[in-house]
Amino acid sequence: MGTPKPTTLKISRPHSSLLKPHLLQSNFKVHTHFHCLHYKRTLSLTIACELKTSKGNVKNKNKLSSSKIVLPEGAPSLSENDKVAQNGQTTAKPRGTTDGPVLVFVKKLPRKVLSVLSNLPLAIGEMFAIAGLMALGTAIDQGEAPEFYFQKYPEDNPVLGFFTWKWILTLGFDHMFSSPLFLGMLVLLGASLIACTYTTQIPLVKVARRWAFLHSADAIRKQEFSESLPNASVQDLGVILMGAGYEVFLKGPSLYAFKGLAGRFAPIGVHLAMLLIMAGGTLSATGSFRGSVTVPQGLNFVIGDVLGPNGFLSTPTEAFNTEVHVNRFSMDYYDSGEVSQFHTDLSLHDIDGKEVMRKTISVNDPLRYGGITIYQTDWSFSALQILKNDEGPFNLAMAPLKINGDKKLYGTFLPIGDSDSSNVKGISMLARDLQSIVLYDQQGKFAGVRRPNSKLPIEIDGTRIVIVDAIGSSGLNLKTDPGVPIVYAGFGALMLTTCISYLSHSQIWALQDGTAVVVGGKTNRAKVEFPDEMNRLLDRVPEIVDSSTLKQSNMING
Repeated sequence: MGTPKPTTLKISRPHSSLLKPHLLQSNFKVHTHFHCLHYKRTLSLTIACELKTSKGNVKNKNKLSSSKIVLPEGAPSLSENDKVAQNGQTTAKPRGTTDGPVLVFVKKLPRKVLSVLSNLPLAIGEMFAIAGLMALGTAIDQGEAPEFYFQKYPEDNPVLGFFTWKWILTLGFDHMFSSPLFLGMLVLLGASLIACTYTTQIPLVKVARRWAFLHSADAIRKQEFSESLPNASVQDLGVILMGAGYEVFLKGPSLYAFKGLAGRFAPIGVHLAMLLIMAGGTLSATGSFRGSVTVPQGLNFVIGDVLGPNGFLSTPTEAFNTEVHVNRFSMDYYDSGEVSQFHTDLSLHDIDGKEVMRKTISVNDPLRYGGITIYQTDWSFSALQILKNDEGPFNLAMAPLKINGDKKLYGTFLPIGDSDSSNVKGISMLARDLQSIVLYDQQGKFAGVRRPNSKLPIEIDGTRIVIVDAIGSSGLNLKTDPGVPIVYAGFGALMLTTCISYLSHSQIWALQDGTAVVVGGKTNRAKVEFPDEMNRLLDRVPEIVDSSTLKQSNMING
């Protein structure tokens, strides 16, 4: 078997180098001899050697392939204020960075104040206090008149022996989410998050971004994972690490590599997302408008007459001058006769009377216009339209009647005879919804059932009655909430940064110690998987066999 021709490779290697990813063939034969010109720091290498993995057997001994490793001009200095490598290019890092107004303010605070605010038990206590206040605000009816609290929380029968209306009105628990106590707790938690970010998270990121070369084999062996590769090259290790997604830096015989730096930034993103959520919630509590109205079919209302401010940041807009007209109200029913859904056909008119929008809304399908949302929340029975002895139509107002249970009941009365008499008698009409009317005579006896629009007459006590129509009323809730987009953005950022925080930030150091390479590494997460990953990568590092061993191998094979 003939001797392979040597492959000549010239490598220009400065003092510090940043590796670029290139393909590395697993096996090639090398005869090495080199000379070093110290003035230019240039190595001239003629390579024709056979490689095998440092932890495995020699494979494919008779196959030849070449590999080319290109080293760029040089790596930046380790100084924070010198150069930083980004995307394989060396760029200068500015000596002075401009901080935002929040960080400038935080820097001026005494170190002791920052230490207290960034205390983890304090932040946990703040979150529990906010959660308790939110639960209390859910239990206590919000936005009611003072008389409501006088009756429900009287002083002569306090809840838990001490809680009365005085606590609610004094501390502002009747509008919990805009009360000074609740907003103060939000501000305190926000201050804790900012202090923690400034004193803990930002310094951790700065440390993680530094290139920390280790020049001692003992220091590398003290890492969470360490291994020694005999007859290996630190440059070969760098190429393999780059193929695995690591950022690799070389300085003389030392190597430093890392990946997953985004996981170090994620806690800062989580804190910012929480601040966004709290800011949006605060804006919703102090800058929104809310109101409700029940409008009979065919009537209208002005939005600004219904909406009332929620806090000191509430500011009306042009859309408040919009007039809403209820064109029609209708209901859907289950086969059992129960109400399943109700709909309202709404038209919106601007200040000049021009229709700007029309939509039929229903439960869970609101109308949105100019930052205002109109929800379908309730219904009522407004009036019953009838013909009496072929005269009319007459509109009889329907009044809600109190009964046990949660079902609605409405009733009206049609007087017969002298309406000025002290003992007026007439026909009673009851309805649970808009689909059927139950009629009773002057003695209160059942007379019959008629459906609206059926045009089927009924005669009671000599009076002929036709039910023409049942006119419903639409219960609408209106609100403006400028904090909703901010809260949604905050929750989106929170989910994203929480996922990113699970990325492991792994660091690897290596040192060329003679013909061996000492490798060590650590990670902040995935402690169990990291050694397995390192072993897989180190198995791919080629082992260099010297020329004497190569000749003996060739003689045996030949």
